[in-house]
Amino acid sequence: MSSAQDPFYIVKEEVQESIDKLQSTFHHWERVPSDDGERAHLTKELLANCESIEWQVDELDKTVAVAAKDPALYGITEVELDKRRRWTSSARAEVGAVKRAVIVGKENNSSTASANGMRRELLRLPDSNHPSRSDQYVSRDNDDFIASESDRQMLLIKRQDEELDELSASVERIGGIGLTIHDELLAQDRIIDDLGNEMESTSNRLDFVQKKVAMVMKKAGAKGQCMMILFLLLLFIILFVLVFLT
Repeated sequence: MSSAQDPFYIVKEEVQESIDKLQSTFHHWERVPSDDGERAHLTKELLANCESIEWQVDELDKTVAVAAKDPALYGITEVELDKRRRWTSSARAEVGAVKRAVIVGKENNSSTASANGMRRELLRLPDSNHPSRSDQYVSRDNDDFIASESDRQMLLIKRQDEELDELSASVERIGGIGLTIHDELLAQDRIIDDLGNEMESTSNRLDFVQKKVAMVMKKAGAKGQCMMILFLLLLFIILFVLVFLT
């Protein structure tokens, strides 16, 4: 199987694109000031993307483990298996490094925010009742994420319902075809039984006629047999003339 047709490489390309986007977002995150509201939004996005990519890499690892049990069945060599293991290990390490850096940055931001809050409390700054720009970004991002997840779940449910409807229709069609075949087989069986009965009846009548002819021939003797042969020959000639010459 070529790389273009191998499911592993198809998924690998998608995961690699996700990793590239993750790295691009991470570099942008590093350039954003820690007190900027966009930083919290990017932090949440990076962590969510890391979780998603790690899950995809784990799934690829599972496929490699399955193929390793019987490489000949899947047409994969040990060299190819080792290559795939190295790639998944490298991808997991790359994503893990980004994830750890973001978590450390998030903790540092939390510590800084806590210290700033303590200073504001000591200075009695009147800003505690006003939500920060960062909180607004996080809240809006949460709402968007929940809405998108809800839409995705509804789409999946709708797609599953459509697939179940198609499957049900296919089962009904197959059931109808099966009933038609069953009825046809019953009809053919009845026809075969009738034909067998007719053949048996005809065979019995033919046996009866043969016995009668044998008895007549026996009683008629040699002269009678010759007369009967001549009579049958004359009858055949007459029938031939009537059928083919008239």
